[in-house]
Amino acid sequence: MERIPILRMGNFLLVTIQVDMHDKLALTLQDDLTSKIADVGAKGVLIDISSLEIVDSFIGRTLANIASMARVLDAQTVVVGMQPAVAITLVELGMSLPGIRTALNVESGMQYLHETVTSDRDSEEYDGDSD
Repeated sequence: MERIPILRMGNFLLVTIQVDMHDKLALTLQDDLTSKIADVGAKGVLIDISSLEIVDSFIGRTLANIASMARVLDAQTVVVGMQPAVAITLVELGMSLPGIRTALNVESGMQYLHETVTSDRDSEEYDGDSD
């Protein structure tokens, strides 16, 4: 069975999609990724779609579902490397991809995740008591 590799980088998971996505592969990625988030306690997921030239409504919905599931599992999702044609197609399909942050490249996406996770951790440590 074809699978997309999921790499662990500290508190984050990195997914680089380098093949044409079809529906079955997208669903397999969704299952694999949510399991991996839960297994390792990941706080962020970065999905690099720079190799995707075409995205249909099913793939768009699957990305949105992955982000929603990740959020429930306490992880942020950033999609990076979106081609202009993919962005145009998603807008034309009326898809806003709720819950998904985007960044131009992996470096910007990782920076966003580091800042988000650090600020979340800082706000958790402050409990509001000044006694």
